[in-house]
Amino acid sequence: MESLQTADVTALIMESYELSTMINQSREVSEYLQAKQAMEEDAEVQRLLSLFEKKKEQYEDVQRFGKYHPDFNHISKEVRELKRTIELMDSVQAFKRAEERLDELLYQVSRTIADAVSETIKVPSNNPFLEAKSSGCGTGGSCGCSVKKH
Repeated sequence: MESLQTADVTALIMESYELSTMINQSREVSEYLQAKQAMEEDAEVQRLLSLFEKKKEQYEDVQRFGKYHPDFNHISKEVRELKRTIELMDSVQAFKRAEERLDELLYQVSRTIADAVSETIKVPSNNPFLEAKSSGCGTGGSCGCSVKKH
């Protein structure tokens, strides 16, 4: 029988620093930071985000009364339209795409580490399709991923 060796925690932490350095030097991080800076320097995006914050406060005020507030429909529509306008801005779309690519990289690294330990370890992701492709729900629910059959 093979004896188990425990990992040297210090070595493990040092390796994790190397991995984080590699990730920080990746194309995905570089593109993310460039896209974030471009979005932050986009005057129109910043103007609309500021306006959105004000509209969101108005929306929260009318939310207390719900559909019975006289301005509920008007404010709700303005917030939705403004959000959509912001989402369609080129610099915002570029940022979202770069963010998704970085999230995918981080998920794949996390998934690789988790799978090396056990395929049943859950790895959170901002992308529900990635989580669905992983090792099941992990809750033992209707998918049966962790339910033992007797």
